[in-house]
Amino acid sequence: MAGTGPDMPGYVWSTVGDAPVRELFPGIRQRPLWRGDGGASAQVLEMAPGSRWEGIDVHDPGPEEVFVVSGVFNDGHRDYPAGSFIHAPAGSSHVPQTTTGCTLFVFYPEG
Repeated sequence: MAGTGPDMPGYVWSTVGDAPVRELFPGIRQRPLWRGDGGASAQVLEMAPGSRWEGIDVHDPGPEEVFVVSGVFNDGHRDYPAGSFIHAPAGSSHVPQTTTGCTLFVFYPEG
């Protein structure tokens, strides 16, 4: 469930368990948490063991920031264990995948 703070204009909260689930590709589920004005957004991405993004994930129009909450994430070049932070600049690309499964917090500051 999402909510707002009664005495704090603009303050918004949500929970992963109440976020709608959308399967982007087999074994890859997106749970949107927040969308701001101008296209900024925050989401949780759950990747099952052995799942892989179909095609290349291009960061356009802005950057992508990822925090690996659990498991091991691979961007097509290297592994990032839980606790890793990744900043991918606008225009960069990768192929998200995992052999072990992982949960990611993904933030798009510019949409």
